[in-house]
Amino acid sequence: MLSVRAADAARAGAAAALIWIGVLSAQTLPSSPSTVASRESAAVTVALADARKLIDAGQPRAAIEKLQKLDARANPRVAELLGVAFYHANDPARAIEALTAALELLEHDSPERREAVQVLGLSHYLAGHLAEAIPYLEEVRPFAPDDIKLAYALGMAYAQTRQTDKARESFARTFGLSPTSAAAHLIAGQMMNRLELEDLAEAELKMALQKDPKLPEAHYLLGQIAIFRSRFDEGLALMREELAINPAHAMALYRIGDIYARQLKWDASIAALQQSLWINPYFSGPYILLGKAYSRTNRPDAAEEMLRRAVEYDPNNKTAHYLLAQLLQQTGRVDEAKREFAIAERLQDK
Repeated sequence: MLSVRAADAARAGAAAALIWIGVLSAQTLPSSPSTVASRESAAVTVALADARKLIDAGQPRAAIEKLQKLDARANPRVAELLGVAFYHANDPARAIEALTAALELLEHDSPERREAVQVLGLSHYLAGHLAEAIPYLEEVRPFAPDDIKLAYALGMAYAQTRQTDKARESFARTFGLSPTSAAAHLIAGQMMNRLELEDLAEAELKMALQKDPKLPEAHYLLGQIAIFRSRFDEGLALMREELAINPAHAMALYRIGDIYARQLKWDASIAALQQSLWINPYFSGPYILLGKAYSRTNRPDAAEEMLRRAVEYDPNNKTAHYLLAQLLQQTGRVDEAKREFAIAERLQDK
């Protein structure tokens, strides 16, 4: 089962896929009647055209209602467009059912079949059937070799099925890089890390640094993985190596502050977090950790200021509200504390 972070990454890929199909579908609309189309009645042809307009207008449910009045079993064009409508209605299971049935009956080189293939691939992708999605997405690629959203969707699918080389090649196409370059390894490592494929990400990032030891961001991403695995000394060293390449890397300083906080080295943590905020004062993370650090070092006024700044920049951060509530409770402001606890609880339930 995917964790929250990996699921968010997968959803991001799915969102890109939804945008992509809107782009490619226009390319596959029939420019001239297919053999099947020439045999169907005028009423069916009109109904299909009307349903297509509804889909293009963002009304897939209305298109489904219209198409279900026709006989999809007798006409693969009806089944194909019904599958497209289900896809746009965020019902990939029914899209797969309709498109799989239609695919065998559509003419091999017809625009309808090309659309069926691409939507079937994306429906499997959205449904989490990554291995099943890949062959369909690969079949579509020759029709859109420069489409970056297709390359991204394929890269995400390859990564999640642990096809590292193919994933890197697809991500390289997405970002216009040579697939053997250090930059391609870096991008692949970043994407794999988002999917919580840390072992694959670590290998890609180390390869990136072999090819370019001063490549920005690679040490930082490796440091993130080390911290996630509780290898704090290694993570600290990697963050410092990143800062040697890019001394303005606010997130590297934030991670250093986080490591020191975990090690209860509060003064060192405060220094790193303050440096992070001087570079980027708009991220709530350092304010939250500073609030905790100041609380632990008996500086409640400074802690409150930091936590209120965190809430200001990120009103929906439940941790910031909860820590502020604890601090207010400790300083005797019971009513204010209750309000903050209530906000934190409400955010927890979302």
